Amino acid sequence: MDKLAIAFAEGGVMMWPILFLSIVCWAIVIERAYFLYGKASVRAEEMVTMLQQSIMSGDLAKAIRYVSASNTPLARIIHAGLLKAKGDAEEVQAAMDEAALRELPRVEKRTPYLAMLSNVAMLVGLLGTIIGMIVSFGAVANADASEKATKLAEGISEAMNCTAFGLITAVPALLFYAILQGKTQSIIDEVNEGSLRIVNFVLANRHKLKDSKET
Repeated sequence: MDKLAIAFAEGGVMMWPILFLSIVCWAIVIERAYFLYGKASVRAEEMVTMLQQSIMSGDLAKAIRYVSASNTPLARIIHAGLLKAKGDAEEVQAAMDEAALRELPRVEKRTPYLAMLSNVAMLVGLLGTIIGMIVSFGAVANADASEKATKLAEGISEAMNCTAFGLITAVPALLFYAILQGKTQSIIDEVNEGSLRIVNFVLANRHKLKDSKET
């Protein structure tokens, strides 16, 4: 840690923007990982199977209670459709489409920023290196001949710290972007497939739900 602190201090003023970008990246990674792998994650096949069993038995209330107990995007979208299950097909589809417009942006948000921030971190690191090199060559120009090689080597070493820290920030951000983006797409695919299967199943078995209401 001491060497890391020394390298940070030697990197110059541009190290602070890189540190800020690093904090923002890790905050996004932690928040998105918690949401995507925790709150938004659901066993879609298990949910669809349970709902199909309830709908086949004509117990719409049970199906609604089941999805109400699950605080996931898929459950909330299906819940919106089940509330309109005894209406016509257009009402069911419109309700689920409206819920999807609310839920899917929550799944997708913030993750794309990781790719942008990783690029910014690399560019800031490069800028810090260029500034450091300019300062280094300026110092060498005014130094004694015997000191020029030493000062140039020290200046280059210090300037390269910015590039190193920029890469230390950028590489993990890009890796986590790929991982989180893959999980995001997986959840969206599950939501689209699960909601479509349920809406088609509801529409095909609405007569059972109506019979259930009359009894």
